Order: sequence, then structure tokens, then C-alpha cells
Amino acid sequence: MSSWKCSNCGYTLEENAPPEECPSCKEKCEFLDNTCYTPDCEAPGVDDRI
Repeated sequence: MSSWKCSNCGYTLEENAPPEECPSCKEKCEFLDNTCYTPDCEAPGVDDRI
């Protein structure tokens, strides 16, 4: 499962694919995949730089 972050309000959720509409701001936003793929952010599981 991936972690997704709303580019508009910063809401994050864990799903296989991002939703059409953000559950928080109710807008049709771009969702950024902020799942950790490098060892430096492995413990929390998400990349806080995104």
C-alpha cells in the first residue's frame, strides 16, 4: 500500500491508488506519492521531504 499526500491541503492517506477527490478539502487535487523508497526514511514509512 502506498502513502499519498494532497498537494492542496497536505492531507495524507494510505491506499493502493489516490482518490479522485480529497477526503479533507473536497477538491479534485493532485496526490503525490510520499511512500518511502530510500533507507533514510524507512522507519516512519513516509518521505517527509514531499
